Amino acid sequence: CLWTLTTIIKETLKDAVLPKAGVLKKLLAPLDAVLEGFYNAILFHHFDSHHYTSPYSEATTNLISFIDLLEALLASRTELELPLRCQRVLFLKVSYVLNLISSSIPYVIKKKLILLLKKCVLHKSGEDARSGSVSSQALPLCEDMLALSHAVLQVVSLTWLNQIPLDKKSSYFGSSEPAPGEDPQGGSDQTVLRALSLVLLKALEFKIHNSSAEAEIK
Repeated sequence: CLWTLTTIIKETLKDAVLPKAGVLKKLLAPLDAVLEGFYNAILFHHFDSHHYTSPYSEATTNLISFIDLLEALLASRTELELPLRCQRVLFLKVSYVLNLISSSIPYVIKKKLILLLKKCVLHKSGEDARSGSVSSQALPLCEDMLALSHAVLQVVSLTWLNQIPLDKKSSYFGSSEPAPGEDPQGGSDQTVLRALSLVLLKALEFKIHNSSAEAEIK
């Protein structure tokens, strides 16, 4: 079901003839509350169980399918004048994703989620993306980015970054020491390192630009 819904959204976005906004609203509006419920149920879950130890397990495959759906929902929000709740939930409840990244799930899922966060911080509203003008989508996106930025900066001010691996085998963020038995020349996953750095910088930038109090900016 997840795969089918994701494919329909992606194919709709690729179709040059279809009235995308109408089709997507007809498809997603009845599922809005259901998809937010899925988000809460699937991501607010104890992922340290043995079901997720293998990147090839059914549980891991299902989680990856759900992340693919979240990515499709993010891409589709530019087509609607006002985004649905299911298209905003990734921003508004990003703490679920941040907790998941620092859990003991397989590295492939952590990387996929980090790259999804990168897409979130680079996201623009539909009109803004097409013409540079301010649209009715701008206010919800501003609210969403503020919520995401606040959540990211909160966890980063604790020890969240220290729990993020930069390689499926070895070092963690900020660590130059290779794990025992590792090739010291192996290096870190530069894609993840760049994505994490960009997410943090964008969160800082957005928070500073939308903070009125000098103390809050400091």
